[in-house]
Formats: sequence, structure tokens, C-alpha cells
Amino acid sequence: MTVRVVVADDQEIVRTGLTIILNAQPDIEVVGEAADGERAVELARRLRPDVCLFDIRMPVVDGIEATRRLAGQDVADPLAVVVITTFDLDEYVYAALRAGARGFLLKDAGPGMLTQAMRAAATGEALIAPSITARLLGVFADAGPSTPAAQPVDPLTAREEQVLAAVAAGRTNTEIADELYITLSTVKTHITSLMAKLHARNRVEIAMWAYDTGRTRRKY
Repeated sequence: MTVRVVVADDQEIVRTGLTIILNAQPDIEVVGEAADGERAVELARRLRPDVCLFDIRMPVVDGIEATRRLAGQDVADPLAVVVITTFDLDEYVYAALRAGARGFLLKDAGPGMLTQAMRAAATGEALIAPSITARLLGVFADAGPSTPAAQPVDPLTAREEQVLAAVAAGRTNTEIADELYITLSTVKTHITSLMAKLHARNRVEIAMWAYDTGRTRRKY
């Protein structure tokens, strides 16, 4: 499987660098580049890439609005969007996640993390950089949720609560399996159940629900 990517960044040197790194991988292909969010949305809708890699601060339409147009709650067939930024505690990152982004990277993450993130986003795996997930959610938790979180009709099981906390902390499926001493297939089953109960479309929305309900402060 070749992961097809659209890259959008208003700085040509950054955009070119990202494209070179990604195209150097045998299983990743940059199929489109854009210097502003409007063009990025246009390309993404036409090309239907596996992953969109968007800078947050772009002219015409910023990365947040571009993300909302491609992956927002009202989008019937959302694309996978990963936002990239210079600041790990940038409020725009949180807004992008709320807009529907599946995760984010820092621009100094390095080639290894960049390519890993593209592959992961294409398959719905590790969507938020684990090293900064908890810190990001913690900062915004102090301000309180923007809207009350809907409670599931079917209560979460004790194991689902553990998996929920692990997802919110940025753990991958493999890490969750190792930490909870369960199989990888069991982890996937619990995550599928969580998405159904919470009406979440991906792992980021699971993490956002955990934040909204204060569960990010729980130990597991």
C-alpha cells in the first residue's frame, strides 16, 4: 500500500523539505502541494489522499478551517488530516483537533516521526504525538471543556476506561496491549467499542471526550 499525501505549508522551503522526506520513502507519495489552505482543500477534495499534512498558519484559509472543511463533524466522508506546527502548546493545535484533525506533529519532529505519522494516520493508529499529548490536554483541561460532554447510553466497562485513558495519553495499540497485558486484537475491539459508545469517529475524538469528562487525570 502506498500512502498518498497532500502537503500544505505557506513556506516553500518547509513544504519542499517535507515533500522530499516523504517521497524518499518507498511506500509514501506526495500527490499534491499547496501554499495556502484554499488550494489545499481544493487539492484534497479532488485527489482524495490517504493523509493531508497541513500547517496551521496559512494564508487565505488557515489550517484549522481547511481541516474543518475536510474532516469536520458535518463532512460525510472525512479525510485524515494531520496538522503540523512549531509550538507544542499552541492553542491553534487544540482548535484543529476540535475541527476534526486526527493528530499533530511538531516541525522539529524529524524524518522518522514524520513518516511514521503518515503511515499511522493512514491506518487510524497513532494519531497524536505521544510525547506531548498529555501535556497539551492538561493545559486546556484547566480552562474547562467548551461544551458538556454527552454521556454514553451504555456505561463504559472498567477495561474500556483503562483503554480510554491510555488512548488519551497518546499510547499506540501495541503500547496499550503491553501495558494492560492484553492482546492487540483485544485492544482494537475495545477501541471499536469506545468509538461506538462515544459516537467518536477516531482516536482523537476519543481523547477529546476523555478530556471533556476529566478522565485524563485518572491513573490506569
